[in-house]
Amino acid sequence: MAGIQADRLDIKERNFDKDAASWDEKPSRIKLADDLVQALMDEKIPASDMDVMDFGCGTGLLTLRLRPHVRSIEGVDSSEGMLNVLRAKVESQRVTNVKTQCLDLGKGDVLQGRYHMIVSGMVFHHVREIKPLFGQFYDHLNPGGYLCVADLDFEGGEFHENHDGVYHHGFDRAALRRDFVEAGFGEVRDRTAAKVAKTRPGGGKREFSVFLFVGRK
Repeated sequence: MAGIQADRLDIKERNFDKDAASWDEKPSRIKLADDLVQALMDEKIPASDMDVMDFGCGTGLLTLRLRPHVRSIEGVDSSEGMLNVLRAKVESQRVTNVKTQCLDLGKGDVLQGRYHMIVSGMVFHHVREIKPLFGQFYDHLNPGGYLCVADLDFEGGEFHENHDGVYHHGFDRAALRRDFVEAGFGEVRDRTAAKVAKTRPGGGKREFSVFLFVGRK
């Protein structure tokens, strides 16, 4: 697949650059990154000979937690502001196996490189058309490579206070499994990887479940 055209993969504009400086201040985001890495470790997927892409990496909360377990990891995001925060962390921690790439598929950019694992955390609900993205991921994985996607179970629109840039209020697992299979992935499996508690506007709390889907090329 040569690439995804901008009219097929539409990521709505949101000023993530503005959010970048304070992104890591929410403890729930830190805990979610920890939970997702633990779920991946429980699946026994990360390995020391793997080259990995973290798609939609943001400030690198997941990237830097996976880094010690793999040979190299590339953080890919459409926000230079988010990537600048990640780059500052990489420099301050003096790590050498982390790269970054600013890539906006919604504007016609295409993925580069080959990987043993592609991971994406809480990104798919911002993508209008996810099937073309599955195709790109499949093409950029080495034979036997893994696609690992974490996102929300269907939540009816209560998770986000601001719905700008949100195309899906979570996902139905059966439908997502079909998307994995139709893209060519085998050994598809899923698990609940995390729970996120949020206060409702009218009071009280609701717990939202985050799944981890794994498929193999």
